[in-house]
Amino acid sequence: MHDLVIRGGSVVDGTGAPARQADVAIDGGRISAVGAVPGEARETIDATGKLVTPGFVDIHTHFDGQITWDPTLSPTSWHGVTTVVMGNCGVGFAPVAPGKENWLIGLMEGVEDIPGAALSEGMEWHWETFPEYLDYIEQLPMALDVGTQVPHGAVRAYVMGDRGAHNEPANPEDIAEMARVVKESVRAGALGFSTSRTLAHRAIDGEPVPGTFAAEDELFGIGAVLGELDAGLFEVAAAGITGDDLSMPLKEVAWMRRLAATIGRPVTFGLTEVNTDPDHWRGILDATAAARAEGANIVPQVHGRTVTYLMTLDSRHPFLRLPAYREIRHLPLAERAAAMQRPERRAAILAQADGRPDPSLDFVSFERMFLLDDALDYEPEPGDSIAARARREGVAPIELVYDLLTADGGRNMLLSPLFNYARGDLEHTRAMLTDPHTAIGLADGGAHCRVICDAGTPTFMLTHWTRDRTRGARLPLEQVVKWQTRDTAALFGLHDRGALLPAYKADVNVIDYAALALARPEVAYDLPGGAKRLVQRATGYDATIVSGTVVRRDGEDTGERPGVLLRGAQPAPA
Repeated sequence: MHDLVIRGGSVVDGTGAPARQADVAIDGGRISAVGAVPGEARETIDATGKLVTPGFVDIHTHFDGQITWDPTLSPTSWHGVTTVVMGNCGVGFAPVAPGKENWLIGLMEGVEDIPGAALSEGMEWHWETFPEYLDYIEQLPMALDVGTQVPHGAVRAYVMGDRGAHNEPANPEDIAEMARVVKESVRAGALGFSTSRTLAHRAIDGEPVPGTFAAEDELFGIGAVLGELDAGLFEVAAAGITGDDLSMPLKEVAWMRRLAATIGRPVTFGLTEVNTDPDHWRGILDATAAARAEGANIVPQVHGRTVTYLMTLDSRHPFLRLPAYREIRHLPLAERAAAMQRPERRAAILAQADGRPDPSLDFVSFERMFLLDDALDYEPEPGDSIAARARREGVAPIELVYDLLTADGGRNMLLSPLFNYARGDLEHTRAMLTDPHTAIGLADGGAHCRVICDAGTPTFMLTHWTRDRTRGARLPLEQVVKWQTRDTAALFGLHDRGALLPAYKADVNVIDYAALALARPEVAYDLPGGAKRLVQRATGYDATIVSGTVVRRDGEDTGERPGVLLRGAQPAPA
């Protein structure tokens, strides 16, 4: 008798092979058979008319703190994800010198916009070294499997103290000690090492992330550890990734190319279409292809849609800091919206506004800002932008933003693509996704809580790219599933998952493909201490299974906790 049989579904197995109708049997947490499975099972799931896929592997998350209080790792787990990788962008919570815990919280809050109050309230610190951090995580209840990287920012500050935190140059002794710490961490189970070099990443005090200006001797000295151990991946948030300095990305690829060739390990970095030069990504992909042709394994991580800034009256918006708004900000949402609609209050707030969509973010533009209505169009027409609508209506764009945000009881939401939408569609995103050398990432689950909610990207990949897209070519379902299962798993050396094949780990989704849909993003006050975040749910996931155990059924947590800490690469089944 099998433990579990999923019967009669359309199996998209993660290898890229055509979908086929088949049963999937699970025993002992592993796939035991795919095909016509006879006999009985302790549990049977009827998947007639449904998709059956491997669980999704999300390689770019920031649950380093949330994992200590949330065993489900929401909202990422709501979207068919069964494995996450955290410790990205050079930030995390280990190692930590005693007394420096709050400094690491401020670093994470500044870089990833995770409320520091929630981290302070929710986290309990039971470690100093990175191996001790892994030991603590390992004993936590988890619905999903979790792997992590050792972050440069934490390592630098731990080894160099204030010199490291303030980005002073590392001397040879510093580099040797950082290499020792990273070696210890990878031996203990870190999946790799991460660093950030973008000026967009700053601590809450405005200081760039430790390591931002690290010289090559530091980067190569640490990277050499991965080569020595023949283990782990080197992850980079590269300089110039936001388009702030277009001279930097190709320089970054040049040193990453030499590093990958020198250490013989993968190097991965984020790649987006930037507004300052919408074709700049092409040169980066050309350089990547040339590097790979010479044997340097460098892999750009690309996003499955726009990096989406969301504006709502209950979170971040252009009027947040204005005195006339602050007088009423204490009111409940509906009352606040009604107060803002009164002519005298409207006039007072707009008189204080400087007309920009977000005074703190120069790359937010009215030309790339749209009303996100119930249709949830993440590839909207440029003619529907706030700027275009304002021109048609003969009003200032900031006035239109004001009126939209205060309508519908304050529940309206505006979408502003920060990257991947310079030309008003997702064609460049499609080209980056289909490049043979890229991997899908950058969903940023757990991060940017007040302004970005891209953790639903795995669902979007299925709904938009394979089924619903109208403004260009769609993508094959089998290929999209492979990208976010077997391919993402393989990049991090997790060769035991990502495919519905005998002996592979039984991480599975049963999906009502016809009914699969993203819900409208919403503001939730569910972080520790009542701190708020943006979340996005989905419908259509009948079951999500981790190691043969159903962890979500009909979109709801079952309370089962079969997840484990991943210590290092996982070999493919024999």
